[in-house]
Amino acid sequence: MHKITLLGTGLIGQFYAASLIGMRNRDEIKVVYSRSPENARKFAEKWRISHWTTDLAEAIRNPETDVVVNGLPNHLHKEAALLAAEARKAVLCTKPLARTAEEAWDMLEAVEKAGVFHGYLEDLVYTPKTLKALEAVRQGALGKVLWARSRETHGGPHSDWFWKKEFSGGGALIDMGCHCIEISRNFIGKDVRPVEAMCWADTQVHPIEAEDHAIGLIRYENGAIGQFEVAWNFRGGMDLRDEVAGTQGTIWLNHWLRTGFELFTAVGPQGYVAEKAEGTTGWLFPVGDEIGALGYVHMFLDQLNALDQKRTPMETFYDGYVVNAIMDACYRSVQSKRWEPIVLKEWRGGEQGVTQQALAEYDVDHWIIKTEKMPDGSLKYILRHKQSGEITQKIVPPAN
Repeated sequence: MHKITLLGTGLIGQFYAASLIGMRNRDEIKVVYSRSPENARKFAEKWRISHWTTDLAEAIRNPETDVVVNGLPNHLHKEAALLAAEARKAVLCTKPLARTAEEAWDMLEAVEKAGVFHGYLEDLVYTPKTLKALEAVRQGALGKVLWARSRETHGGPHSDWFWKKEFSGGGALIDMGCHCIEISRNFIGKDVRPVEAMCWADTQVHPIEAEDHAIGLIRYENGAIGQFEVAWNFRGGMDLRDEVAGTQGTIWLNHWLRTGFELFTAVGPQGYVAEKAEGTTGWLFPVGDEIGALGYVHMFLDQLNALDQKRTPMETFYDGYVVNAIMDACYRSVQSKRWEPIVLKEWRGGEQGVTQQALAEYDVDHWIIKTEKMPDGSLKYILRHKQSGEITQKIVPPAN
C-alpha cells in the first residue's frame, strides 16, 4: 500500500486522482498540492484527501507519503523531481519529462544518484489498444517494423501556461510530440537508437510565440522511420491515431475521435462530453471509460506494481530523457531546415550496426520485389536479379 503526494489539481490531476483512487484498492492520496489555495481545498474535498497545501517542499516531504506523483506544469518538473530525490521518495512524472534534454538529464541523474524509483507517466503507450498492438508486434505479427506514424491534434490545451513558451518549453511539439515519439519508439523498439530528426513547425492560427502545428520524421539506426503530426489548430475534437507498417503486416489504431459511441442531439447534454470536445450539439462522440481509453489506469497499475515488485516499469525517466533529446533535435531542425543529429549523453539500448534491408528471395539468383494475385488466379512475381540488377516478371499459372 502506498501513500501518495499528488502535485497538481488541473485536468491531469483530475485524471490522475480518478485513476489512482480505488484502482488497486490499497493506495491512498494523502496530500495534494496546488499553487492556488482555493483549487487545493476544492480538490481535497472532492477526492476526500486529508491534507492540502500550497507549499511544494512541504507536500513532497510530508512524512506520511512514500510516492510523489507529479502533474505540474513543465517548468516545475525539475524542481519537484529534485525535491523527491532529496526526500528519498519514489517519483512519477507526467509528460514531457522536462522542457529540454538538459533538464531531463538533471532529473534522471538526481533520482538515480538517490537510488529512488522513477517512472515516466506517458499514458498513451498504455492504452488498451496500444498494449494489444505492442504484444502483436513483439510476437512477430508485422515482421520487421519499417514505419510508425502517430498523430495527435485538437483545438489546443486547457490551461494558460501551455501557451507560454517560457513555462512549457514550446508549443504543440513539446505538448503532444512527446506522446507520438514515445509511441513510435515502443513500436520500433526502445533498444533501437534514434539517429537524426527532420521537423517542420510553425504558428498558423494562434497569436503565440510557440508553434501550433508540427510534422516530423525520426530516423532510427536500423533504418526504421518514426513520423508524427501534432497540432493545436485542428477543429472537431481530439484526433488520436497510430499506424504501424512492417514487412509482414500493418496496424491501424484510432483511439478517440471515433469511439464506437455516437450520439446526435439538437439540444445538447447538460455537462461534459469528452476531453477536447468542441461542442454539445449535433453529432457527438462520448467516451465510455475515458481514463481507461487514454491509458491512465494501466499506466498506474504498471508503475505501482513495478514499485512493489522492485522491477523497472515500462516507462522510466530515461525514456523521458530520450524523448526530450529527440524533441531538441526537432526544434534545431525547424531552425536549420535540415536533418539534425539526436544527441544523447548516454545510450542504454542496443547497437544495430549497418542497416539491413528486409529482402525476400525468389531463388538463389533473384530477390522478390512484389508478389501479386491476378484475377485468373495466377501469381505474378516482380523480380530483381541479384547480380545484374535487371527487373523482370514471372507469372505462375493457377494449380488445376
